[in-house]
Amino acid sequence: MAIHAPSPARVRFAVAVLSAAVLSVMGAFHAVVRAASPVPDTVSLRESTMTWSTVKYATDAENGFVSGSLDEKTIVDHTFKTYVLENRYLKVTLVPEFGGRIISIIYKPTGHEQLYRAEVGVPYGMKGGTFYYDWMMVYGGIFPTFPDPEHGKTWLKPWDFKVVKEGASEVTVSMSLKDDFAYSAAPKRFRPGSTGIEATTYVTLKADRAALDARVVLKNPQDKTIDYEYWTCTTLAPGSDPNNPKTTGGAEIIAPIQAYTTPHWSANLADGDKSLGPGRSRFEKLRYFRNWPTMGIAYAAPDMQGGNFWGVINHDNEEGIIRIADNTVTPGLKMWTWGYQSFTNETDARKDPEPQQPYVELWAGVSDQFFHSANFPALGKVSVSETYSPTVGMSNVTQANENILINLSAEASGVNLQFFSIEPDTPLRVTLKRGGAVLFDDTVQADPKNGNRISATIPEGLSGEQIQLTIRTAEGSELIAAETKIK
Repeated sequence: MAIHAPSPARVRFAVAVLSAAVLSVMGAFHAVVRAASPVPDTVSLRESTMTWSTVKYATDAENGFVSGSLDEKTIVDHTFKTYVLENRYLKVTLVPEFGGRIISIIYKPTGHEQLYRAEVGVPYGMKGGTFYYDWMMVYGGIFPTFPDPEHGKTWLKPWDFKVVKEGASEVTVSMSLKDDFAYSAAPKRFRPGSTGIEATTYVTLKADRAALDARVVLKNPQDKTIDYEYWTCTTLAPGSDPNNPKTTGGAEIIAPIQAYTTPHWSANLADGDKSLGPGRSRFEKLRYFRNWPTMGIAYAAPDMQGGNFWGVINHDNEEGIIRIADNTVTPGLKMWTWGYQSFTNETDARKDPEPQQPYVELWAGVSDQFFHSANFPALGKVSVSETYSPTVGMSNVTQANENILINLSAEASGVNLQFFSIEPDTPLRVTLKRGGAVLFDDTVQADPKNGNRISATIPEGLSGEQIQLTIRTAEGSELIAAETKIK
């Protein structure tokens, strides 16, 4: 059995273990010995600015696109006030005034960006009847969309920013907006008027925590039930150069689903996947960005089935970004890309700006598909708690929670475990068992830069088809428990 966590700044050691009580299970492991952090971690919040470029265009007072205003040969710079949250592991940038979004999550141990951000925004879809304002433009990041589908009506609106809590151990801020406005020329497929829904996104960064926590709270102030949609939109490009974020051909959508469905106009997306009956395809080839033949939509079918995570792992450097949430509240998973051609035919965005860009767009919704409304009870409240965790050194995720993410698999010859600890400074106790036989049981220090890998040989003669994993703190508090069947 071996743990591999190479790092020039760390010391390796090997220990032979003999247990006659467990059929003389023998093994050796390499563990990371890491000095305690010289100073306690702290969280900071500061104001800054960000410049984003778009081609030249104009909108009217209601945010509708002004016909004839598009000039793709002229680049215009827009400066936004930003708020930067930072601790030992993450640098997070928020842009409240353009859609209430998280525009950047940089994982400091690798220095890489996890979210996509368009270098030059290009309006598209004008007069196509697809979007609420009858046009759209991609900026990027993570942002809330409501009360309508297809980016809703708030993606370009300013959200009110407030500091909720600011201390050395935690910073929590909020971005809020009320749907009390309407676009008089919205296409007929969208809701007329306004719903009155009040939305607040809380964003929290804590000391010693390598993940960002968020909570979206929606309130219906009316004394009647209303129809609505809510979707969290994420544009993901993990493991990217912060100055040029993009999804590579090695990106894989990580989600615990078996099947998907597509709208009729996206049916060609399923050409490479086996049919599972009318309207459904097996989610195999389409997991990989390189296999998307063109732009299109795929939905988890029938929905997330209670799975609590999804995201993207970039296999070119095994870095990922995973959303962990209670998906009984947001059962819908919508997947979108522009197609792999947006990556292979990459051009200079400032010389030849186009809307097609290389990113994977994943959405979490309170309903299963766009234009399938959910009911919001009178005077009701909906709360969606989310954790956005980077990963390193993981090729897949089989289970996750707000503490830790794991990839556990087993064959007759042995067990393989990859994991990412959201609190890397916390010493862990990792135990692997087959039946009553202990395959591995030792203290492990998480490696936030290179990831963590444990392999354990299964001696002959042991009974039981299941492998049990438990990861605890050194004090004994359980962080995660999982089982996998031996293949």
